[in-house]
Amino acid sequence: MEATQKEPFEVVYEKYFSDVYNYIYGQILHRERAEDLVSDAFIKAMTNYDKFDPTRASVRTWLTNIARNTLIDDYRKSKNRKAVSLDDEDNYVEPSYEDEYQVLKEDDEKEVYRILSLLSDAERELAVMVYFQNMKNEEIGIVLGINAKAVSERRRRLLAKCRKLAGEFTLY
Repeated sequence: MEATQKEPFEVVYEKYFSDVYNYIYGQILHRERAEDLVSDAFIKAMTNYDKFDPTRASVRTWLTNIARNTLIDDYRKSKNRKAVSLDDEDNYVEPSYEDEYQVLKEDDEKEVYRILSLLSDAERELAVMVYFQNMKNEEIGIVLGINAKAVSERRRRLLAKCRKLAGEFTLY
């Protein structure tokens, strides 16, 4: 397929669903909320697919930008939501990182989750793009609005921090 030819959206969805899910989950570390946000992101992508220009960015980069903007919109909405009163009928309690952590079965999954939860939002975003999405520095630079050399330096610092965090904890 030519670089400028667009695949049908159904193919794009199948091909990049896990990339978008991993990006969003890696940011919020909560499965159900990630599923909802991934749905929102793909609805936005499907609605705007006719505007996607394959000469400007790859599909994965474009979808990552949509996922990123979906998260930003969700954060903004969350800030503006009223706190739920304990007197409300449902007594809804937002699940915490610890709740999600308990669902994980494997020790290495728990360690990755623990490290991700200790990173800043920006560090976690970079970690997801590097290690879960296997994005190149140039692609990450497009998403973050920085050059590839700056991405490389951020990756170096992130790896050093992750190694330090991993060294602070032993599974055995």
